[in-house]
Amino acid sequence: MKSRFTKSENIHIVLWLIKDMSWLMSWKLLGLAMIIPTIVVSIIITRRSRHIQEDLWHNIAVCFWICANGTWMVGEFYFADTWRTAALVFFILGISTLGIYYSFIVNTIEE
Repeated sequence: MKSRFTKSENIHIVLWLIKDMSWLMSWKLLGLAMIIPTIVVSIIITRRSRHIQEDLWHNIAVCFWICANGTWMVGEFYFADTWRTAALVFFILGISTLGIYYSFIVNTIEE
């Protein structure tokens, strides 16, 4: 059975691939333009998944991951790769989100 989120998730994958391919190919304008729609669709997916705890927490982590990825890309494109620390903050937030989920939330759901 198809998830009700399948269409959004598939669009999200296309946006993310275009963004990352643009980064790889140094297509700065396209890469920069793809950050916002990729993040917006990720937030929409996260909002729609809010009733399913496991999906919600993982999608929040994905939102942070895309923010990290976009920050890193912008830093490489326009700021001599000096934004890695800022990108690291988003990566840490994403992994912390999953750490909270697996340390605290999963245990309360299963009990």
